[in-house]
Amino acid sequence: MPPQVKICGISDDVALKTALRCGADMLGFLHHPASSRHIEPGDAARLRADVGGRARVVAVGVDMSDALLEELLEKLRPDFFQLHGSETPQRVKEVRKRFSIGVIKAIRVRDNKDIEQAHAFEDAADMLLFDSHTETLAGGTGVAFDWTLLREIRNKDKWILSGGLTPENVADAIEQTGAPAVDVSSGVESSPGKKDSKKIERFLQAAKATTPMALRA
Repeated sequence: MPPQVKICGISDDVALKTALRCGADMLGFLHHPASSRHIEPGDAARLRADVGGRARVVAVGVDMSDALLEELLEKLRPDFFQLHGSETPQRVKEVRKRFSIGVIKAIRVRDNKDIEQAHAFEDAADMLLFDSHTETLAGGTGVAFDWTLLREIRNKDKWILSGGLTPENVADAIEQTGAPAVDVSSGVESSPGKKDSKKIERFLQAAKATTPMALRA
């Protein structure tokens, strides 16, 4: 079966409709004022009204407060919270329990030590998202990391590959890593924060046409 695809940083109606039309499985709304992809909870909720049951909705943020999580839960009604900051395994467990919602924990990868530390989150989160590490950005960097590091992942079916993916390299990334799911943001943009419909379409076509070797019958 083809991998799941998450289009992250959705902030306008055109990007939303394109992602849905082309078969995106998850849509990410970013709630982080420092990012060019930031969207207010109320605006995200208006876009969410058009999703229906066609894709799962992910509220993405960095070290989000309980107050923000409560607001997002009430207005956006997400299927998942994606925690992209310095959250500990205990914090991930608390969010999951308190809000009764699925949690994706983002892991910023530089080397094997980051993969090893990620194991502490396996029981705390529903899924792990492996992204590139930079000193200035929490995500959406457009930079890939060394995919061979992912060979050390224990849980082979509950993780997402992110970081530097594009319509041109996503098939190769899936083939190399066996990723059961992929995530893209800057790789389908024409400029920071501005999604490109043609790139979204090409990314989804390329990803959905590729079956990870580990998932082949």
